[in-house]
Amino acid sequence: MLIAGFPAGAWATNCYLVAPAAGEECVIIDPGHQATQGVEDALKKHRLKPVAVILTHGHIDHVASVVPVCGAHGVPAWIHPEDRYMMSDPEKALGRSIGMPLMGELTVGEPDDVKELADGVGLELAGLELSVAHAPGHTKGSVTFRMPESADVPSVFFSGDLLFAGSIGRTDLPGGDMDEMLGSLARVCLPLDDSTVVLSGHGPQTSIGQERATNPYLRQVAADRQEPGPRPAPRRGM
Repeated sequence: MLIAGFPAGAWATNCYLVAPAAGEECVIIDPGHQATQGVEDALKKHRLKPVAVILTHGHIDHVASVVPVCGAHGVPAWIHPEDRYMMSDPEKALGRSIGMPLMGELTVGEPDDVKELADGVGLELAGLELSVAHAPGHTKGSVTFRMPESADVPSVFFSGDLLFAGSIGRTDLPGGDMDEMLGSLARVCLPLDDSTVVLSGHGPQTSIGQERATNPYLRQVAADRQEPGPRPAPRRGM
């Protein structure tokens, strides 16, 4: 298994290239702001051929490079239908302007081929098996991708902005909802094995076991929604 990841752009959004091994086909997860060159460098370094871009959600920091990446390689982009509009109207998704200088660097719009994700679907791409879970809370169309455990590799969970090391994604932007976020954490994250590797949209790698033990939000939902104390602030990314 090959996973090449790097933080890109103004929001340090993690972009991942995933393949069975070097020299094979791959999928690209969340090519965000200023990710194009990093994607091309990783493709060249590992001799990879992309077959699809898959998106955990539609915020501009995760999709800003989708059009040039898909266009350069003639591949489709997969996104949940409830977040699809964000590719063409990123400012509506944020409820505010993201700034004219930054906007000048972006290619806003959809790639030529867009496919829609659904909860519970299994994607078979580039020789990989990825299970999709709809996980609203950060946005209405947020999803996660999970690859099953194999003989020598633990399960890998691409959490997007649902779960971070020690925190969760913010819920104060349009489409965000804290109750939905807690419900997604309980439904999607809690059933996973402690050994599951978590690769999130921002920040370092972690594991479900680490987050189950230390993340205040997972601890809260694991306590069966008992009356919580003051909630810590979610991570203030996008």
